[in-house]
Amino acid sequence: MKIRNPESEIRSPQIAFTLLEVMVATAIFFMAVFAILGLVAGALRNARALQQIDADAGMLAAELNLTNRLKEGVESGDFGNLYPGYTWTRDTYLWPVMPTNGLFQVDFTVSRQVGKQPVETHMSILCFAPDSQVSGGFRR
Repeated sequence: MKIRNPESEIRSPQIAFTLLEVMVATAIFFMAVFAILGLVAGALRNARALQQIDADAGMLAAELNLTNRLKEGVESGDFGNLYPGYTWTRDTYLWPVMPTNGLFQVDFTVSRQVGKQPVETHMSILCFAPDSQVSGGFRR
């Protein structure tokens, strides 16, 4: 009968990762993640730079509604340095259906030159302004 000595037997290596291997794998993982995040941030920055922000007639309507007084007539202007190359026109008149109750129709036109032809956007709103001066007649 043979006696077995446990110390003399060759032990099979245990399957495990050393601390060094885990640290190297973690470093590689974080380098890859930060490289991908850098690419995504650069792509978003470039996409933002390609966006062209157009002027909107809603800004003119909001400015008009800051006061409760309207004046019939045509006004025009530009947006200054905020939107260079854009111009606007505002046409204010009594609403043709009921010309005596202080209800006005305001037509906005925002335009800009693209090549040789202008590009225009239009918007109309109704404003009730009973304190406004009425010229007496109505159009349209």
